[in-house]
Amino acid sequence: MARTPSNMLPLGTLAPNFELVDTTSETKMTLDALKGAKGTLVMFICNHCPFVIHVNPELTKIGKEYQQKGIGIVAISSNDIENYPQDAPQLMKVVAAKEGYSFPYLFDETQEVAKAYDAACTPDFYLFDGDLKLVYRGQLDDSRPGNGLPLNGQDLRNAMDALLNGIDIDTEQKPSIGCNIKWATP
Repeated sequence: MARTPSNMLPLGTLAPNFELVDTTSETKMTLDALKGAKGTLVMFICNHCPFVIHVNPELTKIGKEYQQKGIGIVAISSNDIENYPQDAPQLMKVVAAKEGYSFPYLFDETQEVAKAYDAACTPDFYLFDGDLKLVYRGQLDDSRPGNGLPLNGQDLRNAMDALLNGIDIDTEQKPSIGCNIKWATP
């Protein structure tokens, strides 16, 4: 299992816009349409990564809990489906239904959105404030497949709670760790 860390995009970066197809509704969606009144969480995930499979239960909980609080949430898969067909859009739709995602699961076919966000791994998390400025990029929590630590989303939850309560978010943030994004070969 590869252990690729986040690239840690600079805090304050404005969220790159996108227009991608949501695999669950089969409609095009934009960042503007998905952003939340109080903040926006953009997650890069995929179907097959053991790190994502490990955190899926917490992603589902976070989606249901924080969307109700004014945080827009979206997941994006940018993996090359030619070499990783298990991440294809029709299978993304199946995973979203099985996991009970309450948020859109978008397919980044050209991988341009992942490049714009400087995404490196799955899962990779980006939390933006109400003005779409980056306030958190880092890990969900310390839990990893097989390490025995509880899956609770503590790091990301702390950042979202601070954002919702108008409290400064600690700038010392641990990078996410996961499988590398599967880049297409030119």
